[in-house]
Amino acid sequence: MLTAAQESLPPAPLHRPRGAATAYGSVIRGTEDPRDIEYRVLARATALLEAASLEGAGPTALPAAIHENRMVWTAFAADLAGEENGWDLVLKARLLSLTRWVFAESERVLRDGRSLRALCDVNRAVMAGLKPDRTPPAPPGPRAVIPEASRTGPG
Repeated sequence: MLTAAQESLPPAPLHRPRGAATAYGSVIRGTEDPRDIEYRVLARATALLEAASLEGAGPTALPAAIHENRMVWTAFAADLAGEENGWDLVLKARLLSLTRWVFAESERVLRDGRSLRALCDVNRAVMAGLKPDRTPPAPPGPRAVIPEASRTGPG
């Protein structure tokens, strides 16, 4: 009886829906700059890593944060490997190498109890590259008036 009931069930989703992000995800992906999306998901993963390193974090916080960070880097690697990715091969290779390091360091954190600091630092460095300071330069201030005698020098 149980076996027959299981056969009629639809397959379980691979991920859990996450509220508005799930409902509006395709709209966001269609209207938001991809770099902003990458920045946001990397910022979320970094925040989870930082929260997992705090005293009092529950026993599942660390593996969950590592898993989330790995998922972000897996998505980056998949995007880099895609034919439609227009980045040059050297930059792709460097970023894929960084992905391998993130996975290896994640394993060292889980297995050897290493600090999460290096993973957070790498995430922040990539975030800085994704969203550099986009503020326009300040307009030049008022020019100082230099007296005529100073401009020509003595005599």
